[in-house]
Amino acid sequence: MPHLKLRLTCTLAQQPAVEDALEQLGALAVTLNDAHADAPDEQAIFEPGVGEMPLWGEIVLEALFETDADEDALHEALAERVPAEVSDSVEFEQVADQDWERAWMDQYQPMQFGRRTWVYPWNIEPPADPELAIVRLDPGMAFGSGTHPTTALCLAWLDGLDLAGKTVLDFGCGSGVLALAALVLGAERAVGVDNDPQALTATLDNAERNGFGARIAVYMPEDEPAAQYPVVVANILAVALDELEPLLAARCAPGGLIALSGILDGQEDELLLRYAPDFTDLRVDRREDWVRISGRRR
Repeated sequence: MPHLKLRLTCTLAQQPAVEDALEQLGALAVTLNDAHADAPDEQAIFEPGVGEMPLWGEIVLEALFETDADEDALHEALAERVPAEVSDSVEFEQVADQDWERAWMDQYQPMQFGRRTWVYPWNIEPPADPELAIVRLDPGMAFGSGTHPTTALCLAWLDGLDLAGKTVLDFGCGSGVLALAALVLGAERAVGVDNDPQALTATLDNAERNGFGARIAVYMPEDEPAAQYPVVVANILAVALDELEPLLAARCAPGGLIALSGILDGQEDELLLRYAPDFTDLRVDRREDWVRISGRRR
């Protein structure tokens, strides 16, 4: 069915209150976008880190309402709840219904990472080749389809490891693509951690699609049990990776391997210094404007 779309601009500091106001007024869904996505800088990051909100300085919020919602009444009610400059930026648009899953599937094609890892959209049947490690994916509302360089860097890293019989921690799991890739590459178990409940749902759904429902567990960061893992991958953000170094170091078993991504080119030097006391053999790999750091726990 068609919907009424409300669009406004606010600052990062204003975002929680504005989003709350929209939900109070009956918004069916609220999405956040970088207001300057056409001219990204170091703050125009691709995804929030674990436990964090987006770091964009200026945010565009789009809220969907029932198609017969009263525009004037919504605008007036919102003006009573948010700063004037936010209310003044409000625009309305009637949007036709569309099959969002079909639109995504039509654009998403199978992709190869490393020597044998492939990610296939759920609507395309993969070849019956036992030599290939294939993840069939529906990202849902969560980040992580393999199309972004940060995810691609992590998938290529996993493809080069011997994961047979190991348990892999995917910290900031998003759609679960990295955890699932680890399983199809031979890992015995995977654990996914994310601050977004939709990510945990997407990860479990994709695990069931791939027949790995019994071999994966997911947690919110505050619920994650303390454990050590032989392989840890964290595709989040540089600022989160900096703050989480003690936790990620504690999660990585002595001699274990770690990969850190979600790092913009130019942010790696500080992180290398941050992780050097706990990790050796640190190296940097790049893809487009993004960086992956990998190393071994001392």
